[in-house]
Amino acid sequence: METNNKITIIPLEDVHSEHCALIVDDALANTQGVLSHKVELNNHQAKIETDPKVFKLGQLVQNIRDLGYNVTTVKKSFPIEGMTCASCAVSVESILSFEEGVIASSVNYANATATVEYVPGIAKLENFKKAIQSIGYDLIIAESENQVEEIEERQNEQFLILKKRTIAAALFTLPVFVIGMFFMHWPFANMVMWALSTPVLFWFGKSFFINAWKQAKHRKANMDTLVALSTGIAYIFSVFNTLNPEFWYSRGLDAHVYFEAATVVITFILLGKVLEERAKGNTASAIKKLMGLQPKTVTRLAEDGQQKEVKISDVVPGDLLLAKPGEKIAVDGKVVSGTSFVDESMISGEPISVAKNTGDAVFAGTINQKGSFQYKAEKIGSETLLAQIIQMVQNAQGSKAPVQKLVDKIAGIFVPIVLLISVAALLSWVVLGGENGFTQGLLAMVTVLVIACPCALGLATPTAIMVGVGKGAEKGILIKDAESLELAQKIDTIIFDKTGTLTEGKPSVVAALWKEENHNLHDILFSIESKSEHPLAEAVAKYYSGMHSKSVTEFESITGFGVKAIVENQTYYVGNQRLATENNIPIDSNFSEFIKEHSALAHTLLYFFSEDQHLAVIAVADKIKPTSATAIKQLQNQGIEVIMLTGDNDKTAESVAKTIGLNRYKANVLPEDKLSFIKSLQEEGKVVAMVGDGINDSAALAQANVSIAMGKGSDIAMDVAHMTIISSDLLKVPEAIKLSRQTVVTIKQNLFWAFIYNVIGIPIAAGLLYPINGFLLNPMIAGAAMALSSVSVVSNSLRLKLRK
Repeated sequence: METNNKITIIPLEDVHSEHCALIVDDALANTQGVLSHKVELNNHQAKIETDPKVFKLGQLVQNIRDLGYNVTTVKKSFPIEGMTCASCAVSVESILSFEEGVIASSVNYANATATVEYVPGIAKLENFKKAIQSIGYDLIIAESENQVEEIEERQNEQFLILKKRTIAAALFTLPVFVIGMFFMHWPFANMVMWALSTPVLFWFGKSFFINAWKQAKHRKANMDTLVALSTGIAYIFSVFNTLNPEFWYSRGLDAHVYFEAATVVITFILLGKVLEERAKGNTASAIKKLMGLQPKTVTRLAEDGQQKEVKISDVVPGDLLLAKPGEKIAVDGKVVSGTSFVDESMISGEPISVAKNTGDAVFAGTINQKGSFQYKAEKIGSETLLAQIIQMVQNAQGSKAPVQKLVDKIAGIFVPIVLLISVAALLSWVVLGGENGFTQGLLAMVTVLVIACPCALGLATPTAIMVGVGKGAEKGILIKDAESLELAQKIDTIIFDKTGTLTEGKPSVVAALWKEENHNLHDILFSIESKSEHPLAEAVAKYYSGMHSKSVTEFESITGFGVKAIVENQTYYVGNQRLATENNIPIDSNFSEFIKEHSALAHTLLYFFSEDQHLAVIAVADKIKPTSATAIKQLQNQGIEVIMLTGDNDKTAESVAKTIGLNRYKANVLPEDKLSFIKSLQEEGKVVAMVGDGINDSAALAQANVSIAMGKGSDIAMDVAHMTIISSDLLKVPEAIKLSRQTVVTIKQNLFWAFIYNVIGIPIAAGLLYPINGFLLNPMIAGAAMALSSVSVVSNSLRLKLRK
């Protein structure tokens, strides 16, 4: 007996032992539709036989992930051409989700992209393209940078074609409108209007009819369906009345034509699309600005010192590159020679240029100022910080806020409901409208179909998200997804890690007291500490880096105490108080007040002494960031509770908390304690944000409702976090929350206007007011209102750019 069962190969990750294979085997066995299965350890894959009628690949992948393993998948975004409304996006998303090998798909109408997660080897990109083309759209597969540029050029060309068609349609429509409104009794009026309106509908507006037909073949409907039906019915009715006016005259009725309504509707909708495309282009300006930071060429230095201008794509790690005055840095790297100042505002959001010397890191897209320097390429292409920022912003702008899921459901059933309402309006007029019931019913049907466009609904959320994410990127706040941007405004509790987040994350000298000011002794201290690799010694050496280096002999590191060295035939010590006590050196009373003051602040004290006397006491601490106290005050003013968690001792934690104005903190906290603490707050119903920078914060960041990482922290923390503050400036945290609030307010405004427009417009279009005051909405006005609704929603989103 013939079966339709399929054999599928699933690529696996992290499955390296028989034990792992047995666990994955259980996941396969528990997935509906899997008939037989075998995990092949050598090939890192699973071979399964499935029943296509009930098997769901997404469920299988989720089952494997739930057990701590993974399936090798690819997540990629593709431009989609031909979408005209939110219903189109729903259709494209639905078609893609049923393609073989697809785990999940998401379509963003605002930036016309589809993000698809699929299993390579099972899914085929050409099949995605064929499926999308079958319902009247197109999916563009870009395989190189040149192709990306070609796609952008093609999109620009299509915009110009749309613009030209709109202008031509307007030129044909104007005489039709004038004749229809003021010269309708002219003997040849109907014939002239027929001749002029035909190219408007079936040439300049032909895309509406073509797309509507493609949708109909798949038993789907979208905005094109509404436009094609409304204008097509008005046109056919008008043609019939032009050729057979006697049909109506014999019944004592006028043979009205609606050529002007059909043409004006097409023209207004085309105009609305032009304005919408232009506005949508503005919402993506942040990405365009970021992409514009990428230089096309760079000067490469050969081993013999010869300079050659090469394409960025030709640069490989290890290449020696030259940064000329005023040029953009081409790739991420390190300065080898030369000095300059570099404008890093695209990373930090701060306008002040940063000094660059030998050994300092430089980043692609930043702008060199007046100096010149050579730097070695370390990260190129998609590995550069700029490329990662662009990718992160693109992913965030293409992601969906939770509220958008509801909007998508509404958009999916909106068009069929409108079609039913329009038919109901026609039938109601025919039954209740008297002798002109059919004519007025037809007009009401056309008007309902015209006014009920779901475009505004589809644009309400994604345009606001795109502008919000883009504005965040410009300010140095990288937002990974729309969900975290929407959720941030609900935060009522923020947890801060101390070291590296509230503080600089490295020890530095905060004060020093000398028995007497003696530059020679400063030189000696600098010379000794320069020999040590201890972080505290590095802090002291950095603090006195302007001193002269002296010859140090018999340098000895005394574990747990400090160091001992001979300089200029004299023995010196640098270390803790125990080192001084062990060497019977009494502390001079001049230092008592200094020691007491800095001990109370939990600063680490280093004692510098010779064989017979104390010379200096140096206070070293992990400096609190200058913006920490201000940022916390701003958050508290927003009604948010701020808590500090640290692995440091109570005394240090208390000192830092008091300095920055915190009432609540926990000391001696391990990474798992941070995680548990956040869980306990969430169980109380709190919406918790975690701000951290280290690997030890990653579990807590993953648990928090919204996680924020410092850009100068660990890569793991940034990978886990929903947001990243590139400059590590804590003032960006309250900024991010304010941005979230502004974005959510904009989304709510957009949705209100999109819903209220249809709630009010559709009943009026159907003729609800006619029994009250005799008012019937003209299809032309309906077309104009429909176009303006989309433009108003996008314009409202763009207002976000202007807000502080």
